[in-house]
Amino acid sequence: MQGYLQSDSLKFYGRNGLTKGWQNTLTNYKKCYPTEAESGTLRFKINDISPIENNSYWVMGEFFLERTVGNANGVFILIFKKINGKWKIVADMTA
Repeated sequence: MQGYLQSDSLKFYGRNGLTKGWQNTLTNYKKCYPTEAESGTLRFKINDISPIENNSYWVMGEFFLERTVGNANGVFILIFKKINGKWKIVADMTA
């Protein structure tokens, strides 16, 4: 969660619909991945990085979650924005 903007303006769109806010996103993450067996080991494949506007980029890719309770794979689009000199995820769409 350190890579995400810690703000109510953060948006996460996934299988449970739209979640707004860093704390709500963290709460959902803890519900979906309550133990190490569910969280497993996560790998990413980046397929594209493109500028949107000054200090903002989208990143498109695939994720591969290896875990003892069954693997999960999918795709994502992240929007990164440089805020106060640090790159933060301001929006995440994962499927």
